[in-house]
Amino acid sequence: MHGIRRLFNFYLNGSIHVAIAVLSLVLMTNHMFQNPFDLDMGGFAFFGTIFGYNFIKFESFFRKKKPIWTELKLIAILSIVSLLLFGYFFLQLERVTQITAIVFFVLTFLYAVPLVSNKPNIRNWSGIKIYIVAFCWAGVTTLLPMINSGIEIYQDIFIKFCQRFLLVITLILIFEIIDLKNDDLALETVPQKIGVKKTKILGILLLVPFYFLEFFKSEIDTNQLFINAILVAITSLFMLFANENRSQYYTSFWVESIPVFWLFLLWIFG
Repeated sequence: MHGIRRLFNFYLNGSIHVAIAVLSLVLMTNHMFQNPFDLDMGGFAFFGTIFGYNFIKFESFFRKKKPIWTELKLIAILSIVSLLLFGYFFLQLERVTQITAIVFFVLTFLYAVPLVSNKPNIRNWSGIKIYIVAFCWAGVTTLLPMINSGIEIYQDIFIKFCQRFLLVITLILIFEIIDLKNDDLALETVPQKIGVKKTKILGILLLVPFYFLEFFKSEIDTNQLFINAILVAITSLFMLFANENRSQYYTSFWVESIPVFWLFLLWIFG
């Protein structure tokens, strides 16, 4: 039992679960716009997420030469392998996709590493973290698959981008509520600035435009409206029951499973 728990923690801490969530959103984009499965785009998003998230979470341990435990060594190996595979799939993408992806590379790098020694990185700039993460998730999972397929960004794709952006912000607000006890006050997260109750209200209100943006598409899909209604209900429940005393599994597994659940709904009802 102890071994299973350690393996599960490695699965979460090594960012494999969040990578599956990102891959799920990429697959949703292909499904929604009737694109065939793109192995290169899927591999790029999956392995790029593993490396990117682990780089953000653990680069300070190596940069500042902090003590490294066994699990972190394994995560480092996973990250190196993911970086190599990420690089391979990146080279298989269309040139315009590669150029666009560099924007997200730069944001990820600046998010984690300060440009000037002893100066905070943009991850610690109050109020900006939530938008950077949401922008990167929405861009990688919506815009890049379309660009790589040679499809021009038109209204429906931009609407999907906006929906993803709003959903990811809502999910991040749940994370910020759970992390409230441990977050540095200098971060000025949303719950720190307006309180937990107002953060929950804000998160649920963001789901309103997320849902109704579907009506602005060139063709309204009633199945998608039904699926999104279920998603809004589930996400709202996670928001309502979030509090700073919840286990980290509440967000690192259950909340990050929402995109996977969304994909399954799309496969079942779409």
